[in-house]
Amino acid sequence: MVVIEFPDGLHEYVTTPVKRVLKLCDRDIYYIQTANSRYRLEVRSGGSMVVEAPVAK
Repeated sequence: MVVIEFPDGLHEYVTTPVKRVLKLCDRDIYYIQTANSRYRLEVRSGGSMVVEAPVAK
């Protein structure tokens, strides 16, 4: 499962179980597939992570 905590500290988002993770070799970009969604996760230097909305199937 992926747990996303928002900066306000009041909200969090929990996904269904993760099926697979794909990382691009030359960048810190991950594609995460769950039972019913797909996400793109980009890790940037400076500490924060950016998560895009689920990709439509």
